[in-house]
Amino acid sequence: MRRRQRLLLGCSEKEGFRGQSRAGTRKEDEGHCAPPPNQAFFPPRYVELVNAACNFEPHDSFFSLFSDPRSTRLTRIHLREDLVQDQDLEAIRKQDLVELYLTNCEKLSAKSLQTLRSFSHTLVSLSLFGCANIFYEEENPGGCEDECLVNPTCQVLVKDFTFEGFSRLRFLNLGRMIDGVPVESLLRPLNSLATLDLSGIQTSDAAFLTQWKDSLVSLVLYNMDLSDDHIRVIVQLHKLRHLDISRDRLSSYYKFKLTRKVLSLFVQKLGNLMSLDISGHMILENCSISKMDEEAGQTSIEPSKSSIMPFRALKRPLQFLGLFETSLCRLTHIPAYKVSGDKNEEQVLNAIEAYTEHRPEITSRAINLLFDIARIERCSQLLRALKLVITALKCHKYDKNIQVTGSAALFYLTNSEYRSEQSVKLRRQVIQVVLNGMESYQEVQRNCCLTLCNFSIPEELEFQYRRVNELLLSILNPTRQDESIQRIAVHLCNALVCQVDNDHKEAVGKMGFVVTMLKLIQKKLLDKICDQVMEFSWSALWNITDETPDNCEMFLNFNGMKLFLDCLKEFPEKQELHRNMLGLLGNVAEVKELRPQLMTSQFISVFSNLLESKADGIEVSYNACGVLSHIMFDGPEAWGICEPQREEVEERMWAAIQSWDINSRRNINYRSFEPILRLLPQGISPVSQHWATWALYNLVSVYPDKYCPLLIKEGGMPLLRDMIKMATARQETKEMARDARRFEKHWLRLTRNLPQAL
Repeated sequence: MRRRQRLLLGCSEKEGFRGQSRAGTRKEDEGHCAPPPNQAFFPPRYVELVNAACNFEPHDSFFSLFSDPRSTRLTRIHLREDLVQDQDLEAIRKQDLVELYLTNCEKLSAKSLQTLRSFSHTLVSLSLFGCANIFYEEENPGGCEDECLVNPTCQVLVKDFTFEGFSRLRFLNLGRMIDGVPVESLLRPLNSLATLDLSGIQTSDAAFLTQWKDSLVSLVLYNMDLSDDHIRVIVQLHKLRHLDISRDRLSSYYKFKLTRKVLSLFVQKLGNLMSLDISGHMILENCSISKMDEEAGQTSIEPSKSSIMPFRALKRPLQFLGLFETSLCRLTHIPAYKVSGDKNEEQVLNAIEAYTEHRPEITSRAINLLFDIARIERCSQLLRALKLVITALKCHKYDKNIQVTGSAALFYLTNSEYRSEQSVKLRRQVIQVVLNGMESYQEVQRNCCLTLCNFSIPEELEFQYRRVNELLLSILNPTRQDESIQRIAVHLCNALVCQVDNDHKEAVGKMGFVVTMLKLIQKKLLDKICDQVMEFSWSALWNITDETPDNCEMFLNFNGMKLFLDCLKEFPEKQELHRNMLGLLGNVAEVKELRPQLMTSQFISVFSNLLESKADGIEVSYNACGVLSHIMFDGPEAWGICEPQREEVEERMWAAIQSWDINSRRNINYRSFEPILRLLPQGISPVSQHWATWALYNLVSVYPDKYCPLLIKEGGMPLLRDMIKMATARQETKEMARDARRFEKHWLRLTRNLPQAL
């Protein structure tokens, strides 16, 4: 299967933007041929498909959709990485392309060179950046048996291809082309090049560049090992407005060193220069003014005050000056409106902006500098920084260094300090690239999980709910030993299933959520460790089983009760653990069909003993009583055990409830009272009725603003009123129900919202 990547198809030179496809009706007077019958027709003014952030897996015949220009007319195509193959370009050979950008498309071979000839009469812009194999072809296809033992690919370099016939070509990018390609003969037929990028290509003789001295306005020689001869050629290109001779100082050793004389030559000979990039270069001699002059006066971009002496001869400030990883970027007076460097936030952001598309090795180091700025200082250009990092992560989805540094920077750029400045759309883009990174590299998953913790969960993650859960569950594979990422992932899982509707919970349960949590618990039990992963796992199970019978059943089917008993035995003093486990079992007990599985002497004895627990205030005792209340609700005939006897358990339940303080503050969160309210209108188990009444009175009196509206909404007041009239109800239960109703009415009067029916 092809790796998912970015695809961009566009149409019309006049359209100066890229967005959603325009809808429109084809007009007969536009001169377009009618499409053949039974074929799809795309408005020829604009056809575009963008896949920068989503997962796009094209079918083998996808590009054939664009084979007929009468129905799908294209003029611009941008393709990145290994999405595109030879047969795909062949499928669109009839299109009159004006712009074709192929970036790092390593699956393209010399077959595509022949397809390029199909576009020669219309092509104005062409990029083959990083298409390292496009000048290779198979040698004796199907018949190189002996050679294939030595050279499995049986490929040879094509040296006879040229751009003959590409008369309209003005913009050409051959960056990072494979060594050995005869660049001079390849380019000789081009008469009027305006822009040329030869990044990473090594040529000892650059004299051929002078054939475009009257037309070339942009020249990029990034990572080319220069010499004095190269400089002599460059200064003859008097039309140049943009010159880039920068290099990656970490990639390899370069003999050439910049001098004051070379910089002076650029200024003197290239009078139209507006942009110059000398990033990564070592300056052989001092080009700066004295420290005293440097510190005098306010910061200025005027050439006459330049801290870089050769640039004092500039007629006007440069629009852009690349000084990243050079000593010059730290000077005060730099004659340029925009400078890339590592001195401050502005320079670092300029570097990310300038180098993201084609220089991930530089971009990752610039993002690392931004990470330090965001971590130690306050980022003053937050939105710009965030957008640039997002763009870099989208552009280089499969570059590990970019993903590591970018995800680390996002953690600090999305924290609560900056939250108010970020739109919903922007924060969603962050989530998308974070999930992309998690899918691509295990090394970035910790950074990505930490970044997700900066978002409101589950609200801000709901638009990617299934995807994020699948990723987190894969991270929680118990065979992994990274405790820190497990802890974060379990926390996120717990938050994701808290406060979401039951459909979401059921869907996540079917994805393996319950089983994954149980496996984590089992692993911790084997290790005899009760840590946050253990406690969060039980808490997550408590949340995901709330009012979801399928998940409760899954818990039972996968030995959940055995794990409950084992944890209780192994960790008798862990109060938080006990609370979470009993809360979960309360959810299971609410499901009538599952209660028979709880009706064993062992389980009932454990629940009864926990009634006397003082762990976590009243929570463990309260939850144990809740479990037993639902079991009691099924009546004496459902009590299928001899020991302990039903009456004995009832007495212990009454004693436990009477020991609780009605004003106890709770460590619990109810979304609905329905499971409690169903215990009121019945006479089969007075103790269950009493537990339910106590629970309602406690919650509405201690947290009135939260639970009084819920009691009214779900019809609790009439149920309490009717229960007071029941002959089977105990007197203390009736009195507590009256207290609850009086408190509810008092709260309603205070809020001036008392319904007459109450």
